[in-house]
This record gives sequence, C-alpha cells and structure tokens, in this order.
Amino acid sequence: MRTFVLGLFICFFVSVTGQEKAYDIEANYAKEELTITMRDGVKLHTTVYSPKDKSKTYPILLKRTPYSCKPYGENNYPSKLGPNPFTMEEGYIFVYQDVRGRWNSEGLYDNMRAYIPNKKGKQIDEASDTYDTIDWLVDHVKNNNGNVGTYGISYPGFYTTYSLLDAHPALKAASPQACIGDFFFDDFHHNGAYLLSYWRATSVFGYMKTEPMKEAWYSFPDLGSQDQYQFFLDVGPLTNLDTYYKEDNIFWTQLKEHPNYDAFWKSRGIIQHLEDIKPAVMTVGGLFDAEDLYGPFETYKNIEKRSKNYNTMVFGPWSHGDWARSKERTAIGNVYFGDNISKDYQRDVESKFFRHFLKNGGKGDSGLPEAYMFDSGSLAWKSYDQWPPANSKKKKFWLQDGEQLNTMMQKSLTFAEFVSDPKKPVPYTEDVKMVFTPRKYMTDDQRFAANRPDVVVFETPVLTEDMTLAGEIVAKLQVATTGTDADWIVKVVDVFPADAKNTEETQDHLKMSNYHMMVRSEVMRGRFRNSFENPEPFEPNKKTEVQIKLQDIHHTFKKGHKLQIQVQSTWFPLIDLNPQTFVPNIFKAKESDYVKQTHKIFNDSSVEFTIIE
Repeated sequence: MRTFVLGLFICFFVSVTGQEKAYDIEANYAKEELTITMRDGVKLHTTVYSPKDKSKTYPILLKRTPYSCKPYGENNYPSKLGPNPFTMEEGYIFVYQDVRGRWNSEGLYDNMRAYIPNKKGKQIDEASDTYDTIDWLVDHVKNNNGNVGTYGISYPGFYTTYSLLDAHPALKAASPQACIGDFFFDDFHHNGAYLLSYWRATSVFGYMKTEPMKEAWYSFPDLGSQDQYQFFLDVGPLTNLDTYYKEDNIFWTQLKEHPNYDAFWKSRGIIQHLEDIKPAVMTVGGLFDAEDLYGPFETYKNIEKRSKNYNTMVFGPWSHGDWARSKERTAIGNVYFGDNISKDYQRDVESKFFRHFLKNGGKGDSGLPEAYMFDSGSLAWKSYDQWPPANSKKKKFWLQDGEQLNTMMQKSLTFAEFVSDPKKPVPYTEDVKMVFTPRKYMTDDQRFAANRPDVVVFETPVLTEDMTLAGEIVAKLQVATTGTDADWIVKVVDVFPADAKNTEETQDHLKMSNYHMMVRSEVMRGRFRNSFENPEPFEPNKKTEVQIKLQDIHHTFKKGHKLQIQVQSTWFPLIDLNPQTFVPNIFKAKESDYVKQTHKIFNDSSVEFTIIE
C-alpha cells in the first residue's frame, strides 16, 4: 500500500483575528464574457475569470455546464470560483461555458449527446466542442501557461469525462465527479427500472429553446402535494403523467418511446468509449450518492482497464456533490461521519491533483494514492494502490431459512415467500415529503421496511470481529413468481448494537439504538434479467435466476453489529411500479395490468461480497 502524503496546507479566508472572511473575487479576478465559435459556426457563451496579478502565468480550469454560467454581466461576480476555495485563492484562470443549446449559447441541445468517433468535416459532438474551446482559450487568453484542466459534478461531470475523448494536447488533467455514465443506469434508470422520483427533473432536460437565453425557459409542474408517495400512488399508471408533460417535452417522449436499452440509449452512453485516455484523471464520487454512483465507479474502472494514463479515484461519505460544500459536520440523514471531511478533501486531495499536473508539470510522485476511500463503518480514510484492494477476496453469504444469512448453504431446498401488491408498495423512506431528487434515503433506517410482510429479511448473528467490505456486491437470487414480471430489490444493511448513541443528526422519532443503516441497495427490473436490450417475461411459478450487481462499497461492519440483507419487489416512489404482468412497454401499461402476485426466494440464493482479509 502506498503511503498517502498530505498536501501543502494553503491558508485562506483567514483574517488577523483568525476568523474566516469572504474572499474578494472582484478585487482579485477580472471577468470577461465572450463567445467561442465551434467548427460548425455555432457560438458558445463563455465566461473567463483571470487573476489580476499578471506577474506570472496560470493554468486554465474549464467547466462546461448545461446549468448556466450565471451570473451574466461583466460586472456581476459569483460567490465562489473553481472547484474549491483553495484553488480560487491559489490562482487559476477559471472558465465557464454554457454547452451547445443551453442558456446563453447557440445551437441545438441533445441530452447526453452521442459521441462520434472519427469525425469528419464539420461533424460535432461534446468532444469536438471541448477541443475547439480549449484550442481557442490557449491561443487567446492572456497569461495562461498552456495547461488546461477540466472538472465538474453530475452533468458537468459527464462533460468532463467527454473532454477525455479526442482530447486536446493542452488538456493535462480532468476530474469527472459524480459523472453521469449512462442514463439507463444513472439518474433516470437503474438496471432498466425507471426512477419515478426523478420525474420532476424531466422539466430541466426536456424543453428545448431556439435562441440564447439568460433566464430559464422551462418550469416545474405544480403537483399540489407535499406527499410524494400518495401523489404518485394516486396518479396510477405512468400514462397518467402525460397530464403534466406534453409532446413538447422531448425527454419525456424519449423515455416513453425507449423503455429498453436500445440504440438510442446505447449511443448516449460514454463508458464504452473510455479507452486510450491520455490526460491524468481523478474520478470523485460519494459512497451515498443517490443520483450518480454507477457513473463514477464505471468511469474509473474502464479507464483503468483500457488506458495507461495516470488514473485515480476518491470516494467519501457524501451524497451528490457534498465534497464541494463547506459544511463542518459531514452526515447523510441520521448518520454522522466526522468533521471537515469535505474541506480536508478540497485542500489535501483535489487542489493537490490540479496543482501537480497543471502547475508542476506532472513531474514526480503526485503524493496521491491510486484509491483514496473513506470507510463508512470505521469512519476513517484508507489509501490503496489498487481497487478493489489487493488483499480482498470474494465471499458468499446464503439467504437461508429462518431469516438467517449464513456462509454455508443448507442442503434442503426451502424458500421464503411474500405477496407484492402494487396498491400497497413498500416506501423507499418513511419520511413524508416531496423532493426534487431523493438523497437522504441512502443511509436511512430500514426498520420500517424490515417490519413489513412484503420485505424478506436475512441476518447474520452478532459479529465477533470487524468485517470490511471493499468492492462490488453481486446478489444471485433464485426466485419464482405467480406473475410474468417483477422487480427485485436487494438492500445491504448494517444493524447497529443496542448501545449505539444518538447524534445531533438523529431524527426526533428515531434512536440510533439498533439502527438499521442502509449501506448499499439496488434494483433489477426482472424483465431485463437476461438482456437489457430484449426483455423477457417470467414463466409463472418457475424457479428463475436473477442477478443484481450492487455498486462498490467501502464499509466496515464493526464487532457487535450485524450484517443484514433485505429483499423486496417494490420501492416506491423511488422507482415506478412494476405491473407484475409482462407488457411490452411499462410506460404504456393500463390500470388492469397491475396485479397482486406472490413471490418466492429460494435458499440457494446468495449475495457475494468483496471482503478485505
């Protein structure tokens, strides 16, 4: 294991009294708004913030975004610049750009625009737009040192990944963070199951504009409710949501017309193109990111497998984008992980990465490990020189009779069964709320679910020693259903001991005593068990294998805790309801298609973990 060396501590925001104060961006940076013309003649709005100190040259840090370069106007300054306050104080040329077809840029927007290899003439994609932008910047922005870095979180993270394809020679470092990898596995789908909880976000991506705009041209539907569970239950089949989104919402139409992993979705995935990457890459993600967990892990793994560049990964105890925030206490929902975790990452990891490759020429050891991972059970950072760690191995736990989770399988064939009723689906959270996108549920207490008859629980005895899971999880379920379709949800849960103490984050109606912390979960839409391209019905009452890959975790189940697995078939309204009757397109299912069914889970089902020895 390579030793992780802490970076240079750069003091910022500190006054003579030792108190933090706001950094004066306007006093230190000059702002310029301009347009950069792409190879096909389309002009993209670009904002440049350059240090006023011209005594030296600076690298360029570029963020391309569909979410606006606001504030517009050369006399209007944002409250912060760059990926974190340390880079802002240290000095870079920060560049922001509205991507093609969004906000103040010209052109036609294409959601997750497909990559075109071997482009000819005036063919464009996001790789060519990035290349053309960098080419213009290094030639025209004064006092740049010829080195460019890209960064961004979520959708801007996707554009950061895109910058690696056909990369400009000046692009030396990129940090895709919470980066979308494929909309059939990130954000709007998980293994083909539609994330109904993201339905409201369809407004952001579905409405097109015809000219540059500085104000939003889309709006969100007024749902008239603060109870998302009841709202979507009352709506019924997905076709009834057409009341809110008409044909002018292009993304809603695309979702409905492409229920399977067809050429439309495949062409928009970027993971399959990540080979022969040249710039240095640091992929960043949150272990409890409800929106983009697939993308960051698959981005790192595919680059690692198919390229020879400098490639690292960082995953902390964060939800979506928490690492870019400055909150002192780091917590997800009820679970507290420690103080100043994001600030320490910004200072000692992110800033060091960009400084090494953009200011110091990438010479020598970066001082960063291959994988810098937070252990969400022992509450400590760990450094590894490969991922999964070299000292890890696979170990199966079997879902056994009597709600037991054992390392040995019983010889007798038994099963657990439950009734799955679309009219009474299992909630994904016990909180009554209406959220734009769900986040807190990733560490929520699962006792409310464990007590339901339509959730099957399997649990180890109390652990007598620590057990660290570090890597992906694969559930191999042997199931049967009386219907012809079903969803299968697997949750990995850390059951705390009775003497666990409350923290200030603990909700008033809860206690951390015996808390059931969800540490990883995933769904498989059963019709896609053999192929995401070609869905298949179940044969009623026939034993069938359903395999589910859960994204990697890094979590120590402490001595005195228990490891628990929960299996269920509804998770509402995180995902839409499966009719449990096979229909060609669930987006067009009728009320009569939704039928109560009985499901079985046989005791030769298993969950395979990656465990550090």
